[in-house]
Amino acid sequence: MASQPATPSLEVDDLTVTYAGEPVLERLTLQLPEASLCALVGRNGAGKSTLFRAVMGFLTPARGRVRIAGLPVPQAQRRQLVAYVPQSEQVDWQFPLRVRDVVLMGRYGHMNLLRLASAADRRAVEQALERLDLLPLADRQIGALSGGQRKRAFLARALAQGARLLLLDEPFTGVDLASERLIIDTLIDLRGRGASALIATHDLEVIPRFCDRVALLQRQLLACGPTAEVFTRGNLLRTFGLTDQLPA
Repeated sequence: MASQPATPSLEVDDLTVTYAGEPVLERLTLQLPEASLCALVGRNGAGKSTLFRAVMGFLTPARGRVRIAGLPVPQAQRRQLVAYVPQSEQVDWQFPLRVRDVVLMGRYGHMNLLRLASAADRRAVEQALERLDLLPLADRQIGALSGGQRKRAFLARALAQGARLLLLDEPFTGVDLASERLIIDTLIDLRGRGASALIATHDLEVIPRFCDRVALLQRQLLACGPTAEVFTRGNLLRTFGLTDQLPA
């Protein structure tokens, strides 16, 4: 008997999102296969963050639907199937939380109403801290970390959650080379375990190093598919229109 095809990690079907009646995303249809790493590329204002908010269920589309691992967004959220790694600008770094507390937040959906961490929760946090080389910094205030360490802390939160789909918003902005390598290695490891990630990035040179797919966005989806087919100079010119932004 032939095996059934794997359910896509993410399905976006005919999605339109508007602000004040004006479309920010138009008729966007996108599939992210299971166990894949897809770069989301576009100009500022192209709709990348809006797409993330729609996938997370933070806004209601004017039309279309989103499904995560075959499930509607609210059901996928209840099952902790999707995690978001935000841009640094979206985080209050003065809030008095330790790195360990930030990572533990990824386990909240697995806890009871009293938010009491179980042995399994604590074990998941320790493993995530170790994977992102943060154990020595676990009791440090999150705002005291470098840019790369902060990004790794929020990725560790997603790991502790056990999400099957990760949304990363500019994970390489302001990070050192060691953190960049560790983030990439972690994402490749997650793909090997069957998880997927959609990674919004302006760092075009890093994309061929680990992304197996690329989606080009300019309010509408311009192209999407395997990196070797989509990540071309011609497609990037359509997306950006400026040759000085393109990798050599």
